[in-house]
Amino acid sequence: MAAARRARAGGGGGGSGPRFGRAAEPEPAVPQGLLRLARRSGQLNLAGRGLTHVPEHVWRINLDTPEEAQQNLSFGAADRWWEQTDLTKLILASNKLQSLSEDVQLLPALTVLDVHDNQLTSLPSALGQLENLQKLDVSHNQLRSLPEELLQLPRLRSLLLQHNQLSQLPEGLGQLLSLEELDVSNNQLTAIPSSFALLVNVVRLSLAGNQLRELPADLSAMRSLRQLDCTKNYLETVPPKLASMASLEQLYLRKNKLRSLPEFPSCKLLKELHAGENQIEMLNAENLKQLSSLCVLELRDNKIKAVPEEITLLQKLERLDLANNDISSSFPSSWGKGGTQSWKGGFLALEGNPLRTIRRDLLQKGTQELLKYLRSKIQDEAPGPNEEPPVTAMTLPSQSKVNIHAITTLKLLEYSDKQAAEIPEAVFDAVGSNPVATVNFSKNQLREIPPRLVELKDSVCDVSLGFNKISSISSGLCLLQKLTHLDLRNNLLTALPEEMEALKRLHTINLAFNRFKVFPSVLYQLPALETILLSNNQVGSIDPVQLKGLDKLGTLDLQNNDLLQVPPELGNCESLRSLLLEGNPFRTPRAAVLAKGTAAVLEYLRSRIPS
Repeated sequence: MAAARRARAGGGGGGSGPRFGRAAEPEPAVPQGLLRLARRSGQLNLAGRGLTHVPEHVWRINLDTPEEAQQNLSFGAADRWWEQTDLTKLILASNKLQSLSEDVQLLPALTVLDVHDNQLTSLPSALGQLENLQKLDVSHNQLRSLPEELLQLPRLRSLLLQHNQLSQLPEGLGQLLSLEELDVSNNQLTAIPSSFALLVNVVRLSLAGNQLRELPADLSAMRSLRQLDCTKNYLETVPPKLASMASLEQLYLRKNKLRSLPEFPSCKLLKELHAGENQIEMLNAENLKQLSSLCVLELRDNKIKAVPEEITLLQKLERLDLANNDISSSFPSSWGKGGTQSWKGGFLALEGNPLRTIRRDLLQKGTQELLKYLRSKIQDEAPGPNEEPPVTAMTLPSQSKVNIHAITTLKLLEYSDKQAAEIPEAVFDAVGSNPVATVNFSKNQLREIPPRLVELKDSVCDVSLGFNKISSISSGLCLLQKLTHLDLRNNLLTALPEEMEALKRLHTINLAFNRFKVFPSVLYQLPALETILLSNNQVGSIDPVQLKGLDKLGTLDLQNNDLLQVPPELGNCESLRSLLLEGNPFRTPRAAVLAKGTAAVLEYLRSRIPS
């Protein structure tokens, strides 16, 4: 009877013995235990098993009676095959498959099919019947074409076709309306179908490593696109229409034949632009000013001769690579000023340029030494203490007393590192009706909170007043009810006013390097606090019961204070992910416990709570 069932199943149930009508050939072994697990989990991983073809019983896993049942073996509750789960994920990667059977249609519940790294030269038309398929990975094969039926998959979200031998894509590819990821890199494509314009949900598109000489302007209709990779093609220009892609965050244009940097006036979210190894000779100042969100600008191995001063307007830039160009004139020395804190830890590459004003050995010493040199150039060229820098028609916003560009574009009001005893009226006057989200008045000689700061209460959420000489907090600061970040480090503060209780949105406060002897009680009344930085003060005690009420508190830094003991009840503050206590005079927990990290410290403290 079991034999009859095997015959009805198509002879592929156990993979034992030759099939009639063709020479005997041992079928690749698929362990029965793996099949049993697949029936329960709905997932089957057959990667790297040397398969030259997929055993028939794999395709029929949800149709045929398992061999164990045919042999009348006893089943536990967990092995009841009649309650099996339909196969939803099948991985056949890194085998030796030259084709896939049309029997793939026997797995209609599949959501993931991964056959990458095989020897496939074609795909079965039956793929079009897998209407639940969401991810198809056929990369690293030898495909020369795609079946039209592939375009019938209504739920397909990820299609990976890289490293094949495709010379063209089906014109109807735009029918895959659910597609979010499409990778056709490293093929032999010379054109992109115009139907790509219909792929309005695609977030990531890779066209790298093909033979494209132009990009269709229709790509601009892909309104969800965040990452576009066109590396290693033959592009000489980029369609101006692509400048309207408002969602684009990463653009890779390396190893093409571009002669100029494209314009991107509408790409306000663009964070990374990689255009190295092209033939770019000039950087257009106007183009640079539009890239207000740019963090990475990679232009190495081009033919750039000069760097415009406008590059200093890129306030968020963290990485600038201009290595191996033809830059011979001086690099903007104002770059060394470090317009943003993020840049100070960033990357600047200028080696391989014939710069006359910077020694070659200095270029090879790395970013920090280079910035140090540029800063020294600023000091050499700075006007005297009573001398205002000349303002001309060519004066950049970053060079004037107030950076208007930063106010209007970045919502940033900055007057830092001036050693000023007070903030000039002109700084606040320049704001006008513009909303300001971030204020940076750090590294001055301020003795009080600037009174006019309250004028920004409707929009400001981040205030930095660190490295000043402020000894008390005015009531005006307490009116900034949208405040989320407050930096008051390195001042002369001994207390905080109870009026700060109004700052209900505050989630980060930095009070390090002040003169607090008591933990500011008002902090216990700020329920949104996630980070309290109070290191290098003289705090002698904390209230663990009130701290436990701050259920969002994840970081508490009390290093280098005067804590004589750590209350065991602090261990109940389970929201803490980072508790820093080093440098205090308490005896327990000992250094060995502190070194094990926050979780170990909290556990230790809980163990010390009297029962």
